[in-house]
Amino acid sequence: MADSPKGSITRPKGFRAAGGTCGIKESGKPDLALIVADGPCAAAGVFTTNKVPGAAVRIGKKHLKRCRTQGKHTGARAIVCNSGNANVATGRDEADDCIAMCRASAEAIGCAPHQVLPASTGVIGQPLPITKITDGIAQVAKTLGRGVKADQAAATGILTTDTRTKSAVTTYTLNGKKITIAGITKGAAMIAPNMATTLGFFTTDADIKPEVLQSALRDAAAKTYNRISIDGDQSTSDTLYALASGQSENRLISRTSGVVYENFTNELTQVAMSLAEQIMRDAEGGTKVFRVYVDGAKSVRDADRVGRAIVESPLVKCAVAGADPNWGRIAMAVGNSGAAIAPERLSIAVERRAVFKRGQPLPLKPAEERKLSEKMKRKDVALSVHLGLGEAWCCWLGCDLTAEYVRL
Repeated sequence: MADSPKGSITRPKGFRAAGGTCGIKESGKPDLALIVADGPCAAAGVFTTNKVPGAAVRIGKKHLKRCRTQGKHTGARAIVCNSGNANVATGRDEADDCIAMCRASAEAIGCAPHQVLPASTGVIGQPLPITKITDGIAQVAKTLGRGVKADQAAATGILTTDTRTKSAVTTYTLNGKKITIAGITKGAAMIAPNMATTLGFFTTDADIKPEVLQSALRDAAAKTYNRISIDGDQSTSDTLYALASGQSENRLISRTSGVVYENFTNELTQVAMSLAEQIMRDAEGGTKVFRVYVDGAKSVRDADRVGRAIVESPLVKCAVAGADPNWGRIAMAVGNSGAAIAPERLSIAVERRAVFKRGQPLPLKPAEERKLSEKMKRKDVALSVHLGLGEAWCCWLGCDLTAEYVRL
């Protein structure tokens, strides 16, 4: 199980990190981060499907492709991220500024610009103060290091409205070789499925083919970042990157099937799940996290539809905020999901107490309702739905909706 230490991103062999302030944010808080590999890495990325993507998303996709096909400079060397400005919809060609970030990073560490994977997050519609950023990259690169201090600096440099850093790390053994996987992430609002819903950066010292790492990252995102929702709004800048240094010297993970691949993907998923849950616990205006367990679906797609409909329903979110075991709102969301539903087979439970079973309500006595309401006042709330139509299942994370979200 992944833990969430103060540091993590340089725990795998072969990585350094740094973070600092270049003047993007009026608050003067850190707004820049670098993650640098000692040598070329296998790289993977998963991106937003928003139709107004940021320049970093567009350039990042191109750089990933070149890293896999270039002969002399094969493999990615770094991730550069600025926070406080998304570099999206500025009314000009923001791609030039993104490329300038990559060039400055490449000059600072000694690699080709396409070996740098960019990310930007923050306010939409404002030009990127590129001179401040390129000057900042040169300065931040001088502080690259390993250990908790470096990890924390990078994790802080990517934050926007977050109230705390988010990191996770796990270690497991493959054929006698210790493999470490680590990650940092940011996110507190504009969080919805269809890719990664935030920025997240992963490092590992596993020796793994780029296409296999891509498959593992996509699988991990599908089960974690793609099953969380704070407000139903998918960002223009959502990006996950993974870099693999190969320094654990394990036997090359070369296939997208089999036990070795499944073990690696499961460990990566554990790190991603920890990070995704940390995002939900830092949700803007949120006071509780509620888990929606859906089973008995005809397909995973149907299970996902139901889970997403429940966590994104304003009525359900308000019921959780008010500790109101109003299961009718859950039934409503299930019916609105677009999934295959047979009402006579539907069952619902709140905090493990069955309230609707096979199409029939199970009325709560006043004392039972009060007891259930008390349980729903906890920071973690469990809602369960059984569709009775198949064997597919999933688990989604949502948060309550409070007046504080509107204020923010």
